Amino acid sequence: MPKPTVSKLVPKVPLPSVPGTSRRISASTKRTLIDLAKVLFTENGYASTSLDAIVARAEVTKGALYHHFSGKQALFEAVFEDLEQEAVRIVEQAMKDVRDPWDRAIEGLRSFLGAVQDPSYRRLVIQEGPAVLGYERYREHEERSALVMVQDIIESTIGALGQDLTDDFKATWSRIFMGALSAAGEDVSLSADPEAAASRVEVLIGLIFSGLQNLAPRPQVEDTAKQA
Repeated sequence: MPKPTVSKLVPKVPLPSVPGTSRRISASTKRTLIDLAKVLFTENGYASTSLDAIVARAEVTKGALYHHFSGKQALFEAVFEDLEQEAVRIVEQAMKDVRDPWDRAIEGLRSFLGAVQDPSYRRLVIQEGPAVLGYERYREHEERSALVMVQDIIESTIGALGQDLTDDFKATWSRIFMGALSAAGEDVSLSADPEAAASRVEVLIGLIFSGLQNLAPRPQVEDTAKQA
């Protein structure tokens, strides 16, 4: 009778895995794919950028890409979301320490106009986003990323006006302002001179805010001569 081998006598013990290592590697791969896809989409456009080019630049397999994204459109959407979130972060940071509601609105507008001049934002969010994602999906993203920030601006300026408006009125005002910002961003991104276009938009929307600010109630000044 043959003797049992050592491998059969010693039970197999699974090697310990480092907690979270696989998740970190996976997250790092996803981040790399998004970052490099943003570069290639910006340089070449969505239609002229292949998944083969992206995985080659990222030095990963196509299987690794499909592990995170269902295809090129899904990867573009992730890049789009990333750019939108970064723009919102920039605007919120600019407004964070500004107390005056009118100054906050202008700072938010100014930082937004700066963000839309970024080459990736101009090409991927404003120029190609609607066509790649479709109008409805594009609007969903736009409202999800920016509407809360716009509502905050509207709420603070309405408060400064001393107006008691219904939620429906505020929501309508927010959507009108969102539409104006969207049109302004498109005007800047398509302009041959984005800086000049941004300056024009800031002046024009600034005039609107100035007009609204003039409607705000003024603090009453005591008539000292009368009191005397």
